[in-house]
Amino acid sequence: MRQMHLKPSFVEFIPDHLEDGVLYISERFRTCSHNCCCGCGEEVVLPLSPAEWQLSRDGDAVSIWPSVGNWDYACNSHYVIRGNQVRWAGAMTAHQIRRVKQRDEVALRSQVASTNAVRARNAAGTLKACSPAAASPPARATSIANAPKVSVWKRLLGWFGFSNA
Repeated sequence: MRQMHLKPSFVEFIPDHLEDGVLYISERFRTCSHNCCCGCGEEVVLPLSPAEWQLSRDGDAVSIWPSVGNWDYACNSHYVIRGNQVRWAGAMTAHQIRRVKQRDEVALRSQVASTNAVRARNAAGTLKACSPAAASPPARATSIANAPKVSVWKRLLGWFGFSNA
């Protein structure tokens, strides 16, 4: 049966069997899971990260952004979860789905690279504090002034296929 409402359930571990109409949220493992809201029975897993899905809370109500697009399932369902309510979104063309998947892949790669860079800097700082190599001069940094300047709007338009705008 098609769901119009999801009840949030905060858990440490996602259960093996998911109940229809329940959005299981593991803050510890930064993930959410629920049965597809169209009623097809597929399990939907939403990793929570800046590059994937984000969870917001307002009292007992939760919202997930961006939309949930189940394009790898036969149902191809597409919806937004806002304030525990399921808001059904329109169908997308194969071209639109491909562009969204490409944008998501780029965003995830960027997030992973950024996280790895921070971890590497932190590890290097720890090593410098206890290593005689700390006396060597730091590697020369690339100036941001020489980096190509691309506006945020041009990037966004390019992600959505409007590269000539």
